[in-house]
Amino acid sequence: GMTAIHPQNYSPFIPPHVAGTTFGGWQGILAGTAQIFIAYVGFDAIAANTAETINPQKTMPRGLIGTLVLGTGFFIAVSLVLVGMFKYSRYANNAEPAAWALRQSGHYLTANLLSIVAIVGIFSALIAILLASSRLIYAFGRDGLLPRGLGHIDHKHVPNRALWMITFLAMILGSVFPFTFLATLVSAGTLVAFVFVSLGIYALRPREGKDLPAAQFKMPGYPVLPAISALFSAVIFWGLNADAKIMMVLWFLIGLIIYFTYGIHHSIINQEHQSK
Repeated sequence: GMTAIHPQNYSPFIPPHVAGTTFGGWQGILAGTAQIFIAYVGFDAIAANTAETINPQKTMPRGLIGTLVLGTGFFIAVSLVLVGMFKYSRYANNAEPAAWALRQSGHYLTANLLSIVAIVGIFSALIAILLASSRLIYAFGRDGLLPRGLGHIDHKHVPNRALWMITFLAMILGSVFPFTFLATLVSAGTLVAFVFVSLGIYALRPREGKDLPAAQFKMPGYPVLPAISALFSAVIFWGLNADAKIMMVLWFLIGLIIYFTYGIHHSIINQEHQSK
């Protein structure tokens, strides 16, 4: 793609903001960041498998930082090349922008190979996300926040019930709702989760080594970095469209209803307190 770059396509590098819309300027950058945040769910999948990791204190930072640097670097590089090849407006509503740009530039073989790689990449990403999601559902079931049956592990040490549940849910949601809607909703959910996870560290860190076991992997930069993480996630979440925010609030309320009607009464921690 770098052989077909036209420098004039980079001018203006940041189009001026159109009042009343999320196009252009820093407002557009923020809105775009919020829309594509779904891509970072894959990095979050690494953290979800901490319990199955050997020497997480050393390997988790390497895995998280390494994939973030590589992934973000490639995102930026590919975006710069694609915009340099054709005016950004020509990619509107294009389901295969990279392959299309290569094909339009005469690189037919590379474009077709890229399409194949993209399909394989989507499958691998789906597997990684389903794997991470099943571990979260398993943890909720194990701790009593969801029915205990979801915390079951089979003879192969796999949380099979949680895995089947998340697989069927993904199939149903993916077949009913459009991709753009789901992508925005997942981005919103990821950002809200990042905010709560970041703030939750302030509640967990003082308890480690007391009523909680000492963590094998700890977030560095405490107490400054968790606050920065929560703030940035909240700012990006604010850049989402109104529909995504409303849907996220409704989804959040459903989670609260499940927690207060079931989870809080059946949680292992609550039962331990009652027994004392």
